[in-house]
Amino acid sequence: GQEALAAIRRHPPDIAVLDLIMPRCDGFTVCRELRKDPLFAHLPIIILSASGSRDSKVEGLELGVDDFITKSVDIRELLARIRMILKRTRQGLDANPLTRLPGNRSIESRIEEGLTPGRPLAVLYVDLDQFKAYNDCYGYEAGDRVLRSLADILIKVSREHAGAPDFVGHIGGDDFILLTEPARMETIAQRIIAQFDAAVPGFYNETDRRRGRIVSTDRQGSIREFPLLSVSIGICHNAGRRLESVAQISQLGAELKKAAKEEPGSKYRVDRRKDCLIFHPQRAGPLDRQPEPRRPRA
Repeated sequence: GQEALAAIRRHPPDIAVLDLIMPRCDGFTVCRELRKDPLFAHLPIIILSASGSRDSKVEGLELGVDDFITKSVDIRELLARIRMILKRTRQGLDANPLTRLPGNRSIESRIEEGLTPGRPLAVLYVDLDQFKAYNDCYGYEAGDRVLRSLADILIKVSREHAGAPDFVGHIGGDDFILLTEPARMETIAQRIIAQFDAAVPGFYNETDRRRGRIVSTDRQGSIREFPLLSVSIGICHNAGRRLESVAQISQLGAELKKAAKEEPGSKYRVDRRKDCLIFHPQRAGPLDRQPEPRRPRA
């Protein structure tokens, strides 16, 4: 079971078929650990067991097991069930196909959970700077590698504390989100920046690394120089003011992210205002497509 957990985390699969009885860590324990992790919250799991007791099946279903098969197993039936579960999962899952992180529906659901009165909540909007120029210069395959690297950093940082795991989602493109508590938000932002900046040189060839810039085409079609990749993070939280809706948080996140992007290099901006927020619902769009309001006092 421990080896299964390590293998799944090292190379995320499309589906996991687990024996119930395994040394040190049984199938239910493996399932329980996977469901705690946002990256594997939607991983399809089949449990195989010599015991087809009702209690075992009920426990498995409560843990989020997708199917429970009693031994002895007919291989053709098992393969048919695997194909059926994969088809169903792909139709219903909103996870990003590149990073496998939860998408917008899951993000909105988790934010709504976090808005429970009395519950501490901090939302980090994470965005890459100069990503279009990098994509145009190095190609989409290299750009995908950068996105996967940032996703891996977010997951790693979210696990670096002893409490319940933080939530990490992929809004789309080069926009990510991380849900945590206000007490940890700045430490997490600092670790994301440090780890991403350490990884950045590996995304470039030797010439661009030494120069510290690349030559690419801007949005107007003009050729010019661009700095190396960096990351901007906008952080809103309920330690100093009430957060009331997904749309409000989306507006605040865009505002703070814009403020961070106005300065060069990797950086984060925290909403430190305690005054009443003037919220404009008509200005708040989807999670990553809202208009950019005025710069906050960060």
